[in-house]
Amino acid sequence: MVLGAAGGARAEPPPPLVMAAGADRAARPVEAAARDARLAGDGQRTRLVVDLDHAVPFRAFTLGNPYRVILDLSGVSFRFSPGPDRMRRGLVSAWRFGALAPGKARMVLEATGPVAIDRAFVLDAVDGEPARMVVDLVPTDPASFAQASAAARPPAPPPAASPAAPPSADSGDTRPVIVLDPGHGGIDTGTTGRSAFAEKTIVLETALALRDKLEKTGLYRVVMTRTEDVFIPLGERVRIARANRAALFVSLHADALAAGDGQARGASVYTASDTASDADAASLAEKENKADLIAGVDLSDESDEVAGILVDLARRETHNFSAVFARALVARFKGAVRTHRTPLRAAGFKVLGAHDVPSVLVELGYMSTPADLKLLTSDAWRERVTDAIMQAIDAFFAPQLAGTAQRTAGPVP
Repeated sequence: MVLGAAGGARAEPPPPLVMAAGADRAARPVEAAARDARLAGDGQRTRLVVDLDHAVPFRAFTLGNPYRVILDLSGVSFRFSPGPDRMRRGLVSAWRFGALAPGKARMVLEATGPVAIDRAFVLDAVDGEPARMVVDLVPTDPASFAQASAAARPPAPPPAASPAAPPSADSGDTRPVIVLDPGHGGIDTGTTGRSAFAEKTIVLETALALRDKLEKTGLYRVVMTRTEDVFIPLGERVRIARANRAALFVSLHADALAAGDGQARGASVYTASDTASDADAASLAEKENKADLIAGVDLSDESDEVAGILVDLARRETHNFSAVFARALVARFKGAVRTHRTPLRAAGFKVLGAHDVPSVLVELGYMSTPADLKLLTSDAWRERVTDAIMQAIDAFFAPQLAGTAQRTAGPVP
């Protein structure tokens, strides 16, 4: 692991430079803007340079499967959009950047093979030149890469606090908790469908509109996995649902097909299944399950939940509830928005992994299809689709809400 902070002088320091993060920062702005970034070099040495308003501390480390270089920066916002031709050079085949959490940003460099971080440092702004973060990469062998990655692996971050803690048992508020999960976020933009729009923005706007409508009814407590442009790991989204004892989990996404296939249209509703309902569903689940990989999450310590008889029984019951809600939602969609020719589908989505929370994943439409993209970015369409989802939620919970002030915690189909 390499820690970078202000280097002071313009001359490059010897590798590796390690300085205390946050030293001499008291008088500086809280956030620095990254104004530009570029790659230089070749297959023997590749350099990334990022122009900053002022020097900031950062951490650089590597992850395998696939080979990646991760750069974590504190207090940085990205203010540039490099073209595709600037996203690859030498030892770097692609790179991306974005918010990881409030106050934290990340860059992920995909390497062409095993690489070593030869130098990583920040130079202060001098003589009208911006501050610059510099990272030099050189080739290495797989064994050395694995050893360096294991040694530099940062400690696992503490679990994120649930966006809204469930009320205590004696609070008297037994309204159903609904968790809305806008997909992607931060460094993980989701798909763009080869347009100027990002999936993460479209689904967040839709989720916020749906939240407002649900809260206005007074019938539900609504928890959002994210309310801003930050990345939330897939496992954390599931943990948020379970920590809040959710009665329903709805994950919102917008699909895209391969270039040249712009004919698919309409919304689909997915439930979890070990066996995908069709090849397209399997492909979509595989793509969505790579969100953590895209964001540079270390997956080496991820383990499946220990399954037992009680867990298996709960999962079966939850699957039945999920299917009931999915059918109700598809029925509402058909009367309000365009649906896919096979709107009810199933696949192995990690984000639907809570064994005790009824969960669905909603693909709102295809960003790769111009007609769907026009709808996805329309206020009128957003009004219709959120109305349809809210009506399906009302129908799903109607039996337990009808005629009682003290409501039960779980849905009754």
